Amino acid sequence: MEKTYPYGKGDGTVAWVSTEWLENHLHDKGLGIIDCQPNVHEYIQDHIPGALFAHENLFRIHEGAIPTRWIPADAAEILFRTLGLEPDKPAVVYSSSGPLTTCGNFIGDGLEQTMVAYTLARYGHQKVYLLDGGLEKWKEEKRPVTRQFDLTKPSSFTVNLQKDFFIDYYEFLRMKDEANVVLLDARPSPVYEGQGPWIRPGHIPGAVSLPWKSLMDDKNKKLMKPDDQIQSLVQAAGATPEKTIICSCGTGREATNEFLLFKYYLGYNNVVLYEGGFTEWSSYPDNKTIIGKNPR
Repeated sequence: MEKTYPYGKGDGTVAWVSTEWLENHLHDKGLGIIDCQPNVHEYIQDHIPGALFAHENLFRIHEGAIPTRWIPADAAEILFRTLGLEPDKPAVVYSSSGPLTTCGNFIGDGLEQTMVAYTLARYGHQKVYLLDGGLEKWKEEKRPVTRQFDLTKPSSFTVNLQKDFFIDYYEFLRMKDEANVVLLDARPSPVYEGQGPWIRPGHIPGAVSLPWKSLMDDKNKKLMKPDDQIQSLVQAAGATPEKTIICSCGTGREATNEFLLFKYYLGYNNVVLYEGGFTEWSSYPDNKTIIGKNPR
């Protein structure tokens, strides 16, 4: 079935747009475009006309014992105002994979788009669009790019923190094992099953593995898989619409992909993000972790 863009089954706060849609709307008055490529040098080299650069790491900071907290609301407000964002005017977010590293991997992983889009919506932006396929698809189709930098115009954006988007550690403890809850872990399977960069191996007891990359195109991690494949994967994980879905990962970043997918692409009613993730969970010495493929 052909999609009508902006596309999504949520309330419209976050939706997906095609490359064709964006090119047709490039000159719309009030349209904002946020380039969150993994390095500013990629933006300098080429970007979509009218795009302003905002690196994803602007939005998190070490707070207390956790190095990956989202920044305070007043700090986000300064950044949004500097970029000239208006909460009721659409902002299209896109990224790219960036260049290859000496190890043969791309510097970007595709999560920049969902991380920034989630952050905009988290602080009260009402119309956030993700460019399905990102800059790679845009350039493959030979759509226009530029090296000219657009001019920012400061705004009066007032942050409206969406407290229902996320849960803290104690709320997570209270609800994670309830019968109507599905706890998802968006990290890669080898990390879920064994040792990642954290001080302890494995995953949170009860967490079901649903790697975020499995939901995306095999070659382009900013491009959604066909809807039938997505439905098959989420149903296999037991993440059905009547359940409350807790999206988690290592630091909250990978989980932004699945939070947006469930809440706005699939239109599930009860979706939250445990932003502390395995980083926070594993920082408590008494918390058990599970090694292997099984949730418990």
